[in-house]
Amino acid sequence: MGTECPSFLSTYCLRFLFAFFFFLPFSFFFLLSFRFDIYRKVPKDLTQPTYTGAFISILCCFFILFLFLSELTGFIATEIVNELYVDDPDKDSGGKIEVSLNISLPHLHCDLVGLDIQDEMGRHEVGHIDNSMKIPLNQGDGCRFEGEFSINKVPGNFHVSTHSATAQPQSPDMTHNIHKLAFGEKLQVRKVQGAFNALGGADKLSSNPLASHDYILKIVPTVYEDLSGRQRFSYQYTVANKEYVAYSHTGRIIPAIWFRYDLSPITVKYTERRQPFYRFVTTICAIVGGTFTVAGIIDSCIFTASEAWKKIQIGKMS
Repeated sequence: MGTECPSFLSTYCLRFLFAFFFFLPFSFFFLLSFRFDIYRKVPKDLTQPTYTGAFISILCCFFILFLFLSELTGFIATEIVNELYVDDPDKDSGGKIEVSLNISLPHLHCDLVGLDIQDEMGRHEVGHIDNSMKIPLNQGDGCRFEGEFSINKVPGNFHVSTHSATAQPQSPDMTHNIHKLAFGEKLQVRKVQGAFNALGGADKLSSNPLASHDYILKIVPTVYEDLSGRQRFSYQYTVANKEYVAYSHTGRIIPAIWFRYDLSPITVKYTERRQPFYRFVTTICAIVGGTFTVAGIIDSCIFTASEAWKKIQIGKMS
């Protein structure tokens, strides 16, 4: 007649077998991992400190600190990346461009000064007055014209002249000084240096009073995108100008200040970016590892050379 194992012993045996077979692979892997340890430790009593090694170690620490601070500054700061592409960036503008003009004519009365706008879509507006202001200069003998208006995104011109005056003067003096001519939204970004107000400061006060002035503008759409992804639309422009006295078969033509513009199909885009964090970490690891590796090679070479020199000196003494 056989003897049965008590139930509590059977449960204990099952738990023991489960624990044994469960932890056996981990124990084997843990013991095997010692053979693959590439960072094996050297006991302190087998190392030898030197003054040269201490000096190189201190230099390494300062060098790593310097490079770390340089990389940290570059990581915190933003950079501006520019690119060119063919497209109309501001499709929500309704085909319009906002213009801001500020010009002084020190020898032409405000009653004679007017702004005319023309383009290839058939727009022909004489004496534009919306969002504009005339400020008398030189006790009323001169005028400063400030205005904001919109133009269509087609070739055209706007000009300051006396065409809207009720009575044309005999000899209008079109000498002038341009304070501002800008298109689109104003960009106040320190790192973006562009020709957003290329005619600002243009001085024609010493030119022929009876001459007309032609400013040929090539408008370049410009987009600025900040870190949050918000875009601002503006326009840069290049300018060429000429000065002339115009005549026709009926005599001299009344002078004017012409701004003839055309749009470039090329768009300039400025994107504000920051260095990715993973690249910053990778650079720091490369700095620390590379510095210590090179320093270790230098220290080893110096130590080997000094030991060889000591052996040579001992050999000479013996």
